[in-house]
Amino acid sequence: MLKYRKFGRLDWRVSALGFGTMRLPIVDNDFRKVDEPEAIRMIRYAIDHGVNYIDTAYGYHGGNSEIVVGKALKDGYRDKVRVATKMPVYMINKREEMDKIFNEQLNRLQTEYVDFYLLHALNRDTWRRALDLNVLDWAERQMAEGRIKYLGFSFHDEFEVFKEIIDGYNGWTLCQIQYNYMDTESSRQTPGTIGLKYASSKGLAIVVMEPIKGGLLAITPPKEIQEIWEEAEVKRSPVEWALLWVWNHPEVSVALSGMSRMEQVVENIEFADRSDPNTLTPKDLEIIGRVKEKYLQYGFIGCTRCQYCMPCPQGVRIPDIIAFLNEILRSNDPQKINEVVKRYNEAIPKENRADVCIGCGTCEKKCPQSLPISRLMSHARWVLRTPP
Repeated sequence: MLKYRKFGRLDWRVSALGFGTMRLPIVDNDFRKVDEPEAIRMIRYAIDHGVNYIDTAYGYHGGNSEIVVGKALKDGYRDKVRVATKMPVYMINKREEMDKIFNEQLNRLQTEYVDFYLLHALNRDTWRRALDLNVLDWAERQMAEGRIKYLGFSFHDEFEVFKEIIDGYNGWTLCQIQYNYMDTESSRQTPGTIGLKYASSKGLAIVVMEPIKGGLLAITPPKEIQEIWEEAEVKRSPVEWALLWVWNHPEVSVALSGMSRMEQVVENIEFADRSDPNTLTPKDLEIIGRVKEKYLQYGFIGCTRCQYCMPCPQGVRIPDIIAFLNEILRSNDPQKINEVVKRYNEAIPKENRADVCIGCGTCEKKCPQSLPISRLMSHARWVLRTPP
């Protein structure tokens, strides 16, 4: 039986697991081309097994995520869930564009209203932009007309900005933050644990994104880290450890998982069935802390493969290349490193490799993790170069 949790001040309980639709299955390795039949099958399976929170956004999958969600929620499925989507504040230059984009979203979703509407990826700059454009006044008008039920925001910045946003408006119902056992301190990506507790103290529902850090915490770990996991009395996969750590916090309302395969949907629902606040033992938490320290020793590029940096003007497959770099960081075995380099050169065509990066910085302006992508591509040219 899927577990349900309180959702801030609302008289409604949300499934512990939410379906994030930023990483739906794709075809031809093109994040804009969603495998619609499979995505719809996955979303409906999740709903049939108790998931009642679906998260999407205007820009996910090049705009196609909302379209697929709308199709998945036909045949009576819309009445079984609450839908969250987001206004791309970073794209807005004048008030008229808000109406145009929102109407487009309702059409894509094939719905007359959105349950939860979030201002997308707020940080210091986009919050100022939202205030200058009177986005909150616009949203309140939509709520008065019944087209938006509740307002919230997703966030990528440090705690002080997070606090300013929460304190700057009394109408927030929810916030969405990046939170996992690697992201507990306030940084340019997340308000951290202090932000989690502050939002909870203000009565906001807390939606957690990137509980597995874009899949980085799901990958088969290096031997030294696996040996730490093996010390636990209850044996769990890296994915389950990461999700249970998030669900262990009573302040968390729902953890979003961006699932791209049916096996992940089935598995995550099983994990959610075993979730509850304050269930991990002190020994469990100590083990997770040691795993975190070991990952930090190895080095950890915090790319969550959100695809915000794509498409690259030069065609560089940035998230894929960073994934290969992370594999290099996790290994101190020369043979395994050579295998990673070989796979990189087989998987990434020459016209899409780090070598064609010109350091224009377009991607860095869009990266919610504030990664130095140009420098990482320069590093990749060297460590992932074709063996002589």
